[in-house]
Amino acid sequence: MAVEVRVTATLQRMVGGRSVTAEGSTVGEILDSLDSRYQGFKEQVADNGQLRRFVNIFLNDEDIRFLKDLSTPVKDGDVVSILPAMSGGC
Repeated sequence: MAVEVRVTATLQRMVGGRSVTAEGSTVGEILDSLDSRYQGFKEQVADNGQLRRFVNIFLNDEDIRFLKDLSTPVKDGDVVSILPAMSGGC
């Protein structure tokens, strides 16, 4: 299934743009698909099969942590947004 994956600036350098299309039936498979095309992608967002604590992934504006985490199913036309948390400031 074709899914649009939107990424923030830190990941845009890896994929060459603000969004890419990936194939898979779950969020985890989408990450695997991206990792096969962009070596090292998955380690930026997951570790040992678990989503990194500081990374938020949304499926159509729903946080996957409140769905089925990396096992969350996706379908054609879905949008997956990957947002590493930001910290700091004044």
